[in-house]
Amino acid sequence: MEETPSFYSLSETSVTVNLGSTVSPAVQARVQQLLMNLNHEPFPGYQESVPSYIGLTVFYDPMKVTTKAGSVATEVKAILRERVSHIGNESNRQKGNHVTIPVCYDLEFGPDLSDVATKNGLSREEVIQIHTSGKYLVYMIGFAPGFPFLGGMDERIATPRHAQPRTEIPAGSVGIAGSQTGVYPIATPGGWQLIGQTPLTLFSANREVPSLLSAGDHVTFKQITKEEFIQMKEGER
Repeated sequence: MEETPSFYSLSETSVTVNLGSTVSPAVQARVQQLLMNLNHEPFPGYQESVPSYIGLTVFYDPMKVTTKAGSVATEVKAILRERVSHIGNESNRQKGNHVTIPVCYDLEFGPDLSDVATKNGLSREEVIQIHTSGKYLVYMIGFAPGFPFLGGMDERIATPRHAQPRTEIPAGSVGIAGSQTGVYPIATPGGWQLIGQTPLTLFSANREVPSLLSAGDHVTFKQITKEEFIQMKEGER
């Protein structure tokens, strides 16, 4: 059963819409439908929307929003309520891409793989098998340019993030934080448990579409050898 959406002003130029209270593929699908609706049919003053796990924040230019009565924020909320009432049909759902990400799980690239295995009572091979057998949904892009937050990971390998983050994590590192998994597109500080690394470039400002992944896409991981990693890394340059 769909939950009643909630609307609140985040600032004088933005309204946040939450379409559920728990993270789920169904809520994420509704978020993507609303995002698609707004991008395809923007209302006067609409600027952009930023999706999250359960909703999205809509940014607008208050000087361009046409108000019938009341405040600009009230008008925007009324517009969004009307838009939300038109989403939800399966036929309207946006179909994301399916992307396979090759990962080398050697300890050189996954310094926390052994700890993840030990904390969950598994062998390293079992962690890799579980991680590569899942199909993950990209809920949102954030934290760093092109960083995908992936849901749907098997709880058997869930592991808390480090209490003390590393000051720099190499680009392409594949990590686990709680029941999430993700990939660091660029070198950045971070506290996720590192279990491997991909040779793919997830974000490049030089590409027409800088981010390899978008919210709504699906991801699977494929194990590769160190030799394959090196070859593919050379090909990415």
